[in-house]
Amino acid sequence: MPSLGKCAQSTADVTVSEAVKESARREILAAKPKNGVQSNDYVIGIGDQLSVSIFGEGDMAAPSAIGNGTAAGGSSPGGSANVTSPNNIASVEVRVDGQISLKHIGDVKAAGMTMTQLADYLKKLYTPIFDNPNVSTVLVKNNSWKYSVLGKVTNAGVYPLTIQTSLVEAIARSGGFNEWANRDITVVRKNVREEDRDLFKNNTLEFDYNEFMKGKDILKNISLENDDVIVVH
Repeated sequence: MPSLGKCAQSTADVTVSEAVKESARREILAAKPKNGVQSNDYVIGIGDQLSVSIFGEGDMAAPSAIGNGTAAGGSSPGGSANVTSPNNIASVEVRVDGQISLKHIGDVKAAGMTMTQLADYLKKLYTPIFDNPNVSTVLVKNNSWKYSVLGKVTNAGVYPLTIQTSLVEAIARSGGFNEWANRDITVVRKNVREEDRDLFKNNTLEFDYNEFMKGKDILKNISLENDDVIVVH
């Protein structure tokens, strides 16, 4: 008598065609956000470490073609960097071509998607392989988000945006104002959300640090976003 079990794992890798991947990706990117998905949901970038798993099936990161890599340079366009993070979560690194390598479906493009979109995308790709797969995607380590501080600060440069950081915190992190600063600040942002348009004019926000210290313009002490540029005058 045949088994009644409906969920099985193939004994060999299943190749999903590039046409199917591209069609599913376009469908996901074109879909409107579902209820509860925020417009500022994290967007995956090159170098990020992701954990991809399916409930009941475990980790889906493909065995690395180049051995265990690291976020500092263990990946390459031709191989997947399979990484174990300090907290022992198996993860895969987004390569310079924007792709990650996963079991059964091969290389898929993750860069440019939100975490929610990637989970929905992978569910579509894994559905022919597993019965109603419950796909989880986790950002293990952010290596792609950053902001820049320019002008009259002690340590101008590019800084990783690994945790929520306010404008004032970013100035402190850069060593504070140098002796020539007048403490006027301009923030340039590529993409301004609708709810922030009252603060930004032509994609720029003007911030007077001295006025802020007097308790004024508190709302202008914004949380930074990826690729923000801070210019200290």
